[in-house]
Amino acid sequence: MLAMPRRNRPPRPKGLTSDFSARAMGAGVGWSRVEEGPDGDWMVRTVPAAQATKTYRCPGCDHEIRPGIGHVVAWPAADHGSVEDRRHWHNGCWTARTRRSPTRRWS
Repeated sequence: MLAMPRRNRPPRPKGLTSDFSARAMGAGVGWSRVEEGPDGDWMVRTVPAAQATKTYRCPGCDHEIRPGIGHVVAWPAADHGSVEDRRHWHNGCWTARTRRSPTRRWS
């Protein structure tokens, strides 16, 4: 008996049908969402790998985010999209931001 390959898909949020995915809600076209955290409210935009065309430096780890790597852009919600306050983060660094301090460059 042959084993089927494992699928590494995240679980679908409750209430979404098979034809109404996160992409249909704008996740793949750069829509922003508000994330609340102990460090304040943040506007967060997901950048899919296909749309990541420039190199950025992550404030969480101080490493480069190279073209073709999916990541997030975040800025304080109170600034309403101020370009100077936007930072590009690795997904894991953004998730762990409250568990560690920013790198020297950004502190």
